[in-house]
Amino acid sequence: MPSLSTHPSTSLVKLLLLGDSKSGKTGSLVSLVSAGYNLRILDFDNLLDILRYNILAQCPEKLGSVEYRSLRDPITPGAVGARIKGKPQAWINAIKMLDRWKYDDIDLGVPGEWGPDVVLVVDSLSRLCDAAYDFHEAIAPVGKSGDYDGRAVYGSAQDDVEKLLGMLTSPSFNTNVIVICHGLYMDRPDGTFIFPQGVGQKLSPKIPQYFPNYVRYINKSGKRTIQLKSDALIHLANARPNEMPESLPIETGLADFFRVLRDPPAKSSPSKITPFKAHA
Repeated sequence: MPSLSTHPSTSLVKLLLLGDSKSGKTGSLVSLVSAGYNLRILDFDNLLDILRYNILAQCPEKLGSVEYRSLRDPITPGAVGARIKGKPQAWINAIKMLDRWKYDDIDLGVPGEWGPDVVLVVDSLSRLCDAAYDFHEAIAPVGKSGDYDGRAVYGSAQDDVEKLLGMLTSPSFNTNVIVICHGLYMDRPDGTFIFPQGVGQKLSPKIPQYFPNYVRYINKSGKRTIQLKSDALIHLANARPNEMPESLPIETGLADFFRVLRDPPAKSSPSKITPFKAHA
């Protein structure tokens, strides 16, 4: 029977990062780039310009260490309102990218084998969940009346997102992972709490269960910080609570957080990937 004395401490960081919109989540990734990590971003929000600006201002020589793939289904106006143009592809393309990061003339191999010097970033979980819902809505069986079972669509999308989070946080996925999410206030029998926004409210309380590290970005009196200590609204966690402060500055906080949990990345040149560039 194994005991904790033989339990291997992981050298990987699996982090759920929650914050309100415009709280500095994406831009703060620059501290990891500066610290020497290669970032691979599944971009569902199309809001990476601030990260590019921060890298150019702080460590322009490392601009090429960030690779991203923008995944969002195009929306087009129609007679009955805005709708997705064609068949939803963002969810399926995201799954393919997580199996092998390959598209056009780019091939970076299997994300689950990238190792401890690479950080996979999902930005954001909110839009990933939208993509999952849109995909399952498009393939839902339609009855004679033209209607479909909305509950089944929600259920299928929730199951798929939960399985994906289980995969990303499993020991076999040998890469650091940051999942960026937005908060949702939910009333429960024991009070009001903040949970990650998911596909419907049933998934939201389950999401933090998959992550050993869970932090919140807050803005107090105009100062943005990374909250590490739980309070009445949210239960946070990290793998080494005795070595972590109650909060970290947003400018260097992610690099500081990683530094406590694992050794710094090896000193090596960035991978040969497409240079990070602004969106049109």
